[in-house]
Amino acid sequence: MAKAMARHILVKTEAEATALKKRIATGEAFDVLARKHSTCPSGKKGGDLGEVRPGQMVRAIDQVIFNKPVREVHGPVKSQFGYHLVQVFYRE
Repeated sequence: MAKAMARHILVKTEAEATALKKRIATGEAFDVLARKHSTCPSGKKGGDLGEVRPGQMVRAIDQVIFNKPVREVHGPVKSQFGYHLVQVFYRE
């Protein structure tokens, strides 16, 4: 069965997610921004979701984790919880 390791930042608005993505692109650390801004409990761990399998996350996030290129920051991705930035470390 497939599995992947990912992290994410969850915020309320698309504008906030877009602004954070720009900050990451200019060199700010994903984990530091996750600790400061993410509304998900995983924010305390720098956004680390640990190892996940297909179907464990909401569909929109699942699609990113198991289909998009690894090591890039993807998003904003909208879910019922808000807007996510997602980065996949590895997938097997």
